[in-house]
Amino acid sequence: MNDPYQTNPNSHGASRPVWPAQPPVWQVGGLMRALADAVSARFNPVRVQGEVSGFARAASGHCYFTLKDADAQVRCAMFRRAASGLSVLPRDGDRVEVSGKLDIYGPRGDLQLIVDTLTPAGQGALFERFMRLKAQLEHEGLFDAARKRPVPTMPHSIGVVTSLGAAALRDVAIALQRRVPHVPVTVFPAAVQGGQAPTELCQALDAAYRQFADNGAPQVLLLVRGGGSLEDLWAFNDEQLARTLARAPMPVISGVGHETDFTIADFVADLRAPTPTAAAELCAIDRDSLLSLLAALEQRACASTQRHIDTQAQRLDRLAQRMARPSDRVARQQQNLLICAHRLQRGLIESWKHQSQLIKAVEADLPLKMAQHLARQTQLLGGHEAVLTSMDPKLVLNRGYAWLTTDAGQPLTSASQAHRGQPLTATLADGEVELTVR
Repeated sequence: MNDPYQTNPNSHGASRPVWPAQPPVWQVGGLMRALADAVSARFNPVRVQGEVSGFARAASGHCYFTLKDADAQVRCAMFRRAASGLSVLPRDGDRVEVSGKLDIYGPRGDLQLIVDTLTPAGQGALFERFMRLKAQLEHEGLFDAARKRPVPTMPHSIGVVTSLGAAALRDVAIALQRRVPHVPVTVFPAAVQGGQAPTELCQALDAAYRQFADNGAPQVLLLVRGGGSLEDLWAFNDEQLARTLARAPMPVISGVGHETDFTIADFVADLRAPTPTAAAELCAIDRDSLLSLLAALEQRACASTQRHIDTQAQRLDRLAQRMARPSDRVARQQQNLLICAHRLQRGLIESWKHQSQLIKAVEADLPLKMAQHLARQTQLLGGHEAVLTSMDPKLVLNRGYAWLTTDAGQPLTSASQAHRGQPLTATLADGEVELTVR
């Protein structure tokens, strides 16, 4: 779109705007885009401090809220990718510092701030340290779900790491006394705030670990502290404390601060509880609930046993009724025996009739079968006789041939078998002639 303003040089060579007689006509969308470009070029990127109001997170993961102070307010949008980096969602009334870009939302013509980062106001440095340590330990695998251990539902012993003067200890003691007064509880005292707190917390954890190695108690360990600011809870964001928690031989429940407070210890622990009281309740099933369950199980067991007794009693009654009249059973067996004898007799008669019919049929066919067999054998014998006759050597001798044999009766089939002076016998068709080889 052309510039609606014109410039003319003055006598000194400078230019000054010359207002047109009538302003140009904008399309609404064009005007909003021009305003957005002007705002972006003039202000972005921006950092703003203010109070959160009307915070809401949509199903898409995007967050929407208003940032305000005593004089003004601005709508803010934090899209899902940026919001996924928040470890704790802000609450209405929180003072925060945000950084991002100003933009004009064309469909409504609203000025809005697209938030890239959000930190509690006045706690930016601590929060940055928190985020760096969280990212480092997460990369090392200290937060992996695979290393998390299940918390026993009915532990035989419980340990608590906290300050002896902390209200959290009182809350935990009241909850455990109410729910599991029969379970022994051991307190491992340590400061939960201040410069010496991380060291004392690590020492208390080590003491609990040594006791566990000696006698297997406590079976579960609670690390608890009441709510406070980020500075108050900073001891639970200590790197050494996180690594000490990571080598715990028993499951650890972290109950530090209020429901919206998150610390590094929460991520390392096997289970996070929103409050110290909730931490105690997570490892201690209410005794009254267990007694009610036990009573219900007892009632079910008694009812099941009674049903089984009743069923067996009915079965016994039926057996007794059957054994009370053995003559009825004998009569039934005799009747079955008569039926079987009748069936057997009838079967034998039918079999005899069938065999008789077969014998009569064989007798009728026997003469014919014998004659046919004799004719076949006679014909076969004639054929054998003809073959034998054709092989008779006398038939050959009748044609003028002679059969020579040695004096031992062996046939002479080759001239090489004869020698001078050897006596031979020549068999002719009508007799034998004695010969001598010359």
